[in-house]
Amino acid sequence: MFRILALFLLPLFALSAQAADIQVFKSPTCGCCGAWVEIMRDKGHSVSVVDRDDLDLIKQMAGVPEEMQSCHTAMVDGYVLEGHVPPEDVDRLLSERPRARGLAVPGMPAGSPGMEMPDGAKDPYATILFDRDGKARIFQRH
Repeated sequence: MFRILALFLLPLFALSAQAADIQVFKSPTCGCCGAWVEIMRDKGHSVSVVDRDDLDLIKQMAGVPEEMQSCHTAMVDGYVLEGHVPPEDVDRLLSERPRARGLAVPGMPAGSPGMEMPDGAKDPYATILFDRDGKARIFQRH
């Protein structure tokens, strides 16, 4: 009986272990940020949104280098997510747990999550892993 119950519950535990609570700071008027939030929710993450007019202060407090900045800043499990970071990169970050401040997709590249174009156009972009000392490296190319 216990084995049968475990077989039914195991997928639920695996799903909850991967999904993480994400807090997003964004401008109240930013539509692409809202689209990114919905994508993260669709992937199983619990996302809370805080609309702010002082995002520069949030980014500074979170330690996001100026050259890495984008339209929204999020926090998840001790890491910073800056911009339109793909959900699979967030999952990899949380799985590998590197010593880093977080991930960033600088700017707002066309075709990144939340920045989909009606004609399907996509710009190549990279997700950047950055640390507390200002060092950065490519985490994933898209």
